[in-house]
Amino acid sequence: MAYLSVKNSIYPWQLEDWQRLYALRAQWPSALLLHGQAGIGKVDFARYLAQGLLCETPTTDGQPCHECSACHWFVQGNHPDYRVLCPENIAALSHDAVAAQTNSEAQESEKKTRAPSKEIKIEQVRALLDFCALGSHRNGRRVVLLHPVEALNTAAANALLKTLEEPPANVVFLLVCTQLAQLLPTIVSRCRRWPMHVPTATHALPWLTQQGLEDAAGALAQAAGSPLAALAYAHDEHAALRRFTLDQLAAGAACDPFACGANLHKLPIPLVLSWLQCWLYDLTLLHLANQTRYYPADKPALARCAQHLNPLRLVRYARTVSLRRAVENHPLNARLVFEELFADYRSIFTTH
Repeated sequence: MAYLSVKNSIYPWQLEDWQRLYALRAQWPSALLLHGQAGIGKVDFARYLAQGLLCETPTTDGQPCHECSACHWFVQGNHPDYRVLCPENIAALSHDAVAAQTNSEAQESEKKTRAPSKEIKIEQVRALLDFCALGSHRNGRRVVLLHPVEALNTAAANALLKTLEEPPANVVFLLVCTQLAQLLPTIVSRCRRWPMHVPTATHALPWLTQQGLEDAAGALAQAAGSPLAALAYAHDEHAALRRFTLDQLAAGAACDPFACGANLHKLPIPLVLSWLQCWLYDLTLLHLANQTRYYPADKPALARCAQHLNPLRLVRYARTVSLRRAVENHPLNARLVFEELFADYRSIFTTH
């Protein structure tokens, strides 16, 4: 499969998805739900898809021309028929000016001193519905990009559902999510589901090498095959604390939960939980099949731990960590969470 040469707008591994989606152009769904593993470029793909839908002179396969007025407006972040809906914490880091604009419209009365929300709130959805009620500025489609869908709080999800049940004319919703199981089944049922798969190493490794990664294979392994996550992993500002965490996990029953709490309490809980889950996965895989997936460089330490673990306790502990992930974005005391988790981790090992 040939790589795309369209100003790096989508990634090499997404060409097949683009070609398959183009077949839907004649009967485009009112809501398309792109879902798949984190770090594979789903939001970038959805953004490029939105540009293609709004382009006034698209190519023969539906890609944006990058030359028309609509494309220029889109790149500059001020296309009148495009809106992005995302949590405040994502909008604050986004290069998409429209995303910031859309979120700020729903937050004018809120204090500037508070921490950015990790949820999509009902006020944001209401502001979006006002946009949907307007006519198109260019006599064509209007496009809404919403990500991640699982960030919708209950009230916002119900408000969005009403719109998806009776979609406005010529409005296309592009929804992106990583945790499909966390969505309301009724929202999922109103969308055309589009699974996006983890790319093969054939596509991912050359791209990572082009980005300047020396150990592309190692980074890709630690990122579970997700190229963008691998790139972020290689330049992770928390690399030293990740190494500290893995060393503590490698200590097995000698892991120090209080040291973990003291050193990690400023990190996001989801980040540390992801490190822990990857370690548990490798510990299980090594115990069963003498293989590793996420931390191949730590295989000797994993092997030592695997010799002393209690398989039943490991399964129970892994379930506990999974349950923690269900509330990972709640305002919890990170230090206490980490102390409890790493103390429980010690219990999966036999002491004799």
